[in-house]
This record gives sequence, structure tokens and C-alpha cells, in this order.
Amino acid sequence: MCEQHTTEYAYEPSGAQDSGPTRLCRPAEARRAVERAVAERCRATHTSCDPQALGDALLIASELTSNAILHGGGVTDFHVDVAGPCLCVSVSDRSDEVPVARPPVDPRGRFRVGGRGWPLVCRLARDVRVAGLPAGGKRITAVVALS
Repeated sequence: MCEQHTTEYAYEPSGAQDSGPTRLCRPAEARRAVERAVAERCRATHTSCDPQALGDALLIASELTSNAILHGGGVTDFHVDVAGPCLCVSVSDRSDEVPVARPPVDPRGRFRVGGRGWPLVCRLARDVRVAGLPAGGKRITAVVALS
């Protein structure tokens, strides 16, 4: 996983201690955080970004945050870490349920709506880990090679 944290963007849910209602981390916010982290890495290392790697990272961030909102009770934590040639995206939610890939067709042979995001994440990431959290919920961390 990401061992050295050269750049980190964290989402802190508002709503902690009298600061108003909790605001979910939306997929668009996750994508912007990934873009900032990658741009900063490229500036700091004087390298260009592989457009396909960035696209993979953006899709992974969108899918993980969307799945947390749709299936996990909302995003409770979000981090983007850049370490050397890797970008790590971590999304935490309230659900203890581990994501599973469903067949694209039901038992009658009809195509299902949805269900393609988790397999995409698993295919595009170099490494994906799901960890339970002590207070409940889970954290999913996906590692994407940037070069």
C-alpha cells in the first residue's frame, strides 16, 4: 500500500460537534481531490501525468464514493494519498457489508441495471483492500499506478 505520504488530501465530514448537518463527500468532490493530488505530484516531480492512469484514478474515486452513498450509508471518511508512483484512494462508510460482484444477468438471463462499479474498481486498481473499522463500517482502499 502507500508507505510514504508525500501528498494527502483528506475529507473531514462536517457535522462533528455542533457544526451543522453532516455533508456527504460527493463523487465530484472525490474526483477534484484526486486531480489536485495528482497535479501536485506532477508539479513536485516535474513529470507529466499519464492520462489513462488519471482516468482510472478518477473512475475509482467516483465508484467508491458513489457505492458508499448508495449502499454504505454515506461516506464517513475520504483520503487521497500519493506515494511515489502510486495513488491511494480510501473511502470509509457506515456499512459492514463487503462489496461483492454480481453476475451481469439475473437467473432468467435478463441484464441487470447497475452492479458494474465494483468489478471496474477491482480491475483498474493495482491493489484493493477492504477493512472493517473498530466502531463499525468499513474502509476500502484502492491503489492506482500513476505511471
